Order: sequence, then structure tokens, then C-alpha cells
Amino acid sequence: MNSQNSRSDKILVVDDSPDNVFLIKTILEEEGYTVSTAENGASALSQLEASPCDLVLLDLMMPGMDGYEVTRRIRGNTAMQQYIPILLITAHDAPNVAKGLDLGADDFIRKPVTVDELLARVRSLLRLKHSIDERDEIARQREDFVSRLTHDLRTPLVAADRVLMLFQQGALGALSPQMEEVIAIMARSNTNLLSMVNTLLEVYRFEAGRKTLAFQPVNLRQLLEEVVGELTPLAEAKSLSINLGIAQELTSNSVMGDRLELHRLFTNLIGNAIKFTDSGSVNIHLGSTTQNSKKSYLDAVENSAFSEFLIVEVEDTGPGISPEEQTTLFERFRQGSHKSSGSGLGLYLSRRIVEAHQGNILVKSELGKGSVFIVMLPVKI
Repeated sequence: MNSQNSRSDKILVVDDSPDNVFLIKTILEEEGYTVSTAENGASALSQLEASPCDLVLLDLMMPGMDGYEVTRRIRGNTAMQQYIPILLITAHDAPNVAKGLDLGADDFIRKPVTVDELLARVRSLLRLKHSIDERDEIARQREDFVSRLTHDLRTPLVAADRVLMLFQQGALGALSPQMEEVIAIMARSNTNLLSMVNTLLEVYRFEAGRKTLAFQPVNLRQLLEEVVGELTPLAEAKSLSINLGIAQELTSNSVMGDRLELHRLFTNLIGNAIKFTDSGSVNIHLGSTTQNSKKSYLDAVENSAFSEFLIVEVEDTGPGISPEEQTTLFERFRQGSHKSSGSGLGLYLSRRIVEAHQGNILVKSELGKGSVFIVMLPVKI
């Protein structure tokens, strides 16, 4: 057995020729690899779904389902959690293998194969496989650490929030004016930190695929009225007017969605509009693709599988966003240049929520002229 093999890697050999399969299987088993075989593409795909391997050696020209189609299906199978390298095996007189490489294969070797070249290419692709697996494992460990950290941080923050609330309510005795001011500052800081931790935890759940949405009919008009009512005190504290407009011709106010997540989405967008606007107003408008048929941004849903969208526009009279910042606005940890910019997670989470509802979110803004955030949600999913 080759001493370079740190573990018994599993290799699937796919070829319709029994002689070729026997030859390659013998070579690889002598090197200590665990080898399974398939005589056609359909059988190979079934085996991979039942038990993934570390490398696929795939004959390009097979009757029925050829190597091109097998490669395309392997790369298109989102259920396969781990990356599997593909080594194409082709005859010297076979068509160009560029198509197979474009479809996602990693390398190719021509028949008749030589032992040294075959083993060298196998070792090379297995090194690639191992490095990707190690990278993914590090990423998983980092995500688990973030999850545990944010979860553990919430407990003392929530406890601190309750104690500060008791102080403010006078349950622990009368406070001097100076103490009231200090406690108020501490409470605001604690609330901001708790909000950041909650946002980070939600981001992690989306990225780790552990976020489960409960889809049901959601009346967007009622939801927006609720959010606006909750955030009106913040607007009034800055002497801003906050207005909700509903298109008169709107025939339906409902979408299929997760109400809690949509509430989080619009609370974030409207809250941001209030936060970044020092004077003027925040205007929210609910319409649909029918009423907004002439809007320039509708090309974002032109090729969608859905025929009708409800559109929510959140417009402010703030400082606006530069074209450079707009290109990265919805990316993770991308902070704006405004003095009030936060962690850079809110808009990223907003995008993930919209995408989970198979919708679209975009921004239109010009420096000195405010911003408009547009959310497009399909009426039916």
C-alpha cells in the first residue's frame, strides 16, 4: 500500500467496458484505495446518492447517459453536501473534453491509461478533495463557535436588560437624576448589543441552513401598519414624519411568507430609514407589479417564475448612498460611511430573508437626494 494514503479513500470507477474497469480497479486497489464500480451513468448516480465517494473516475463515452450528462447531474445535485472531484477518462480519438471541464469535471486522462499517470492524477485530485474538506470543516467549526458564542451572550444580556428595566421602574429604590441618566445610557447600549447579537445569530442560522421558515398567508398591509406604529415614536423623537401609502387599485394585500421574518425585514428597513434621516420624512408605499408596470427596476423580476409581486418601497430624505457603496450594500459586514452605520449585518440579513421568500431587494439612491429600498415579494410561492 502506498504510504502517502493517510486513509482509505473511496473511488468510484464508471465505465461500460468490463476490461477497463478491471484494469483500473486492480491498479487502484493495489495502492490501498477502496474501489466501487458502475457500468453506466444511471447506476453511478444512484450509488453516489446512496453513499458519496472521494473521487469519480468517469468514462466520457458511454451508451445511454454519457460522461457529460453524468458530470452535469453530479454538479447540479444540491443534495450532495461534499465536493467530489471528477476525473474524465477518454479515448485518444474522442471529441474534445473541454465540454466536460466546462460542466464541472476537474481533470482528464486519455486511454490507454498508464499506471504512473493514472496514479499521479488520482493523488492530485484527492489532495484537492482533502484540502476542500479541511477548509469546509474549519468553516463549520467557526460557524458552530459563532452560534455558541452568540447564544451564550444572549443570556447575560437579557438578564442585564431586565435588571436595568427594574432600576428605571424604581423597583430597586429611587434614583438620583444623575443615576437615571447613567442607567438610561447603559440600557440603550445593552439593547443595541442584544440587537446585534440577535442579528448575528439569525445570519448564522441562514448561512448554516438551519433556518426554518413557517410559510402562511401574510397580510402585508397589516404588517406594515404594525411596523410603522411600532417605529413612529423613533420618528417623532427626530421630528420626522412617517407615512404609509397603499395603492388604491391593489386587489390583494397578501403574500405567502414567514410573518416573523417579514416583520424583521421591514422593521430593519424602516428603522434604517429613520436612523439615517435627520430631517424630512420616511415614506412607505405598498403596491404591486400591476400598479408599477412602468417602474425601471421591474427588470429584476422580468424572468421570474412568478407572475405577480407585491412591492414595498421605503423612501427616506437622508443623505443618500454613493454608487460605490451601493454595489456592496447587501454584503455581509459591509458598513456604510455614515456616522451611524452599524455592524453591516442588517441589510445582509434583509437580503437573505427576501431571497428565502424567492423575492428581490434593491436600492436606488443618489447622494444628497435620499434613498429608496425596494422589496419585491411574489404573491404565491
